[in-house]
Amino acid sequence: MNTVAGLKHGLILGLGLALAAPAFAQDRLAVGTTSSSSSQYGYYVAVAQVLKSVGVDLQVVETGASLDNLRRLDRGQVDMGLVTTNIAKLAAEGHESIPQQSDTQTLWIYAQLPQNVIVRADAEIDSIADLEGVQYNPGIRGSATESTAERVFAAMGVQPDFVRGSTGDTVDAIKDNRVAGYVKSGVGYKVDGSTLDLASFVPVKILGLTDEQKQSISEQVSDVTLMDVPAGAIEGAEPYTTWSMGFATVVKPDFDEETAYRIAKAIFEDQEIQRGAFAVTGEFDLAQLTIDVATTPLHPGTIRYLEEKGYKVLDDLRP
Repeated sequence: MNTVAGLKHGLILGLGLALAAPAFAQDRLAVGTTSSSSSQYGYYVAVAQVLKSVGVDLQVVETGASLDNLRRLDRGQVDMGLVTTNIAKLAAEGHESIPQQSDTQTLWIYAQLPQNVIVRADAEIDSIADLEGVQYNPGIRGSATESTAERVFAAMGVQPDFVRGSTGDTVDAIKDNRVAGYVKSGVGYKVDGSTLDLASFVPVKILGLTDEQKQSISEQVSDVTLMDVPAGAIEGAEPYTTWSMGFATVVKPDFDEETAYRIAKAIFEDQEIQRGAFAVTGEFDLAQLTIDVATTPLHPGTIRYLEEKGYKVLDDLRP
């Protein structure tokens, strides 16, 4: 190839690459998630695929989940992190249960987790108030479900005789009628696998909140959101209301606004990839879910996208 031909070839190739490239620089970001065996890790692998379309090269980092992700965000080891909404709120408030105060802003929320109050159907327990003094498991030992349930029951003025243990131990104890039931996170509008397993052995029911209990929780437990669950969470279940938390992706307040806007746009407008990795995302309008369930301020980039699309963002969700 002569020199002139080579120059022409180089110019054409360069022009072609320029036209094919996105109109924005490629951002290399890292997101702290959880164990690689978790479905949440798989969800963020799908998110990385979604974000490629807006010029974000996302590294999915295996971590110890919410508290570990907050530490990594504070140290600058990751740019984004999976943090449950209740942990994000408690960390922002400097609650004694959190190792250190940490301010974050929410990019998006992709699932709402009802905290289901499950009891044996033959336990002669018809309301949450009936759990007073009854042997009952508040959630897996050391989990956010457990610590939150303890505060919620205290707010309602109900004190069961709490029995601690793992999910497996607790399910076995309920099957053997040694424990009346447990608090267990569902995902979306359905109960989890352990509850389905339990229900295949012994009939169970889900207890909902009274209006008075809803008010007490709203006033005293600011890190949870009330959730109305339609009929069918498990076979025979009627509609009920319970407390909930959400799976949130959070960042530090100095996260770039334009990048946050591009991420929000890609996440909220994706209809297939996220659902394929984590089916419950298909049950919700993720933009509205983010507004409804967030417990910490939304990032300005997310707010800009939401308002462009006509969503109403309340003042208490603004930084």
